[in-house]
Amino acid sequence: MNEEIRIDKWLWAARFFKTRSLATHAVDLGRILQNQQRIKPAHGVKLGDLIEIQHAEQVWEVEVLRNLDVRGSASVAQTMYRETQASAEKRALVIEKRKFQPEPSAALAGRPTKRQRRQLDFTRS
Repeated sequence: MNEEIRIDKWLWAARFFKTRSLATHAVDLGRILQNQQRIKPAHGVKLGDLIEIQHAEQVWEVEVLRNLDVRGSASVAQTMYRETQASAEKRALVIEKRKFQPEPSAALAGRPTKRQRRQLDFTRS
């Protein structure tokens, strides 16, 4: 299938989102850009379009290679797009930085005691 299909359907078929309604919601929130422009969920995707996807903490920039409107296996989904070199480098850098950052909840040891809460309240006021 090489004709235009809806962007939300393409995102779902390419396995960027688990459900089509999640893809639609992301498009509505402006987290999906097609050729550097905000779009609506019913907007058509053509071969060669550049799509920027902000999903969770990751930002993907991909070029559309195939238009399929059915959700297939992951190996089929990976043939639908090609990630740009710049996007792959940025994502690798973000992943590398995240490795060296301490987990924020690692310093927490459960709920604060009554004394610790009083100290927190005292420092806030």
